Amino acid sequence: VQLQACGGGLVQAGGSLSLSCAASGRPFSIYNVAWFRQAPGEERDFVAVISRTGASTSHANSVKGRFTISRDHAKNMVYLQMNALKPEDTAVYFCAADPKAWTGSTSEYDYDYWGQGTLVTVSS
Repeated sequence: VQLQACGGGLVQAGGSLSLSCAASGRPFSIYNVAWFRQAPGEERDFVAVISRTGASTSHANSVKGRFTISRDHAKNMVYLQMNALKPEDTAVYFCAADPKAWTGSTSEYDYDYWGQGTLVTVSS
């Protein structure tokens, strides 16, 4: 499966952005899908994950209540709605897919397929 993330951009603190992750090559519905982010000079961090069916989700504590992951099987898409953005949310955001059974994994090493990343910049 090939993944492509888009929707990043420049936004003021307190604003909102919606990221999209599009899949091609195989049905997206067979994968658990996660968002990770990597700030300059930092390690890649888990943001959120959604199960194949969409019935289960998990969000990092740092974004809980502000970000929401969702998916649309008909469109082969996964989304990350980001509200109340903070300057510390500035990072390159990646979507990743895991074909294995659902564990809600927050480890980047459990994800086999990655998109190219989209830059989110939050100004103060």
